[in-house]
Amino acid sequence: MTDQLAPTPGARNNSASLRRALGILVGLGDDTEGSGRTLTELAARQGLSKSTALRLLQPLVDARFVQVLPGGAYRLGWRNAQLGQVYLAGNDPHRDARDVLRDLSESTNETVHLVTADFPHVVYVDKVDSPLPVRMASRVGSTQPAYCTSVGKAMLAHADAAVVDAVIAAGLAPRTGNTITDGDALRAELARTRARGWAIDDVENEAGVRCVAAPVFDATGAATHAISVSAPEERLPAERVPRVVPLVTAAARAVSQRWGGRG
Repeated sequence: MTDQLAPTPGARNNSASLRRALGILVGLGDDTEGSGRTLTELAARQGLSKSTALRLLQPLVDARFVQVLPGGAYRLGWRNAQLGQVYLAGNDPHRDARDVLRDLSESTNETVHLVTADFPHVVYVDKVDSPLPVRMASRVGSTQPAYCTSVGKAMLAHADAAVVDAVIAAGLAPRTGNTITDGDALRAELARTRARGWAIDDVENEAGVRCVAAPVFDATGAATHAISVSAPEERLPAERVPRVVPLVTAAARAVSQRWGGRG
């Protein structure tokens, strides 16, 4: 998970302290084991002195966004879960897609994701697990790089050139031996993705995992989300991909139509 908050386009940054405090809060989001982060770690990640980090943390602790563990480490507090539940309860578009995701999972027997863009990353907003024993380790709320995931490439293929340039500038680190790490090669892959209407993560993001995705369009025509089928490569070999693609693209069209986009 990234702990850097990108400025909102066109917005004025009127509070550096607030932005730094939010950076600390977001940075705690990768503490999935709940063991916490020390003050030294949090300060270093934000490029702050320990005294400044402590000053920024105190209001977050007071408001229960951050909890201080007995050993002095910091982790996310219960207030985040409270707000997260409110967000999920009111997020109707994602709820409206749930039955489509479930049908796609049942028709493929594989894990299905609904993902949105937060370039250079993607964020998993819903997931239906495969009924089979070996499942994907992804979780709702987690992030992955856009450039090496099928969902990321499905959305990037319809993004402005400036967005693609920014993703490339952020770095194309190899995640597996198949990761596309050259900017021109990625642009060519995105052109192919746009032309055919679907994207593939050909064991590019995680060893042993292959994914197929298609973009979901909103009423403005923007590819704001993507739907994917993910599976161990032995269950989703290259020769099975052509059979999965129509199911994924049909699901993406169905959700697009519900959201007022093109189907």
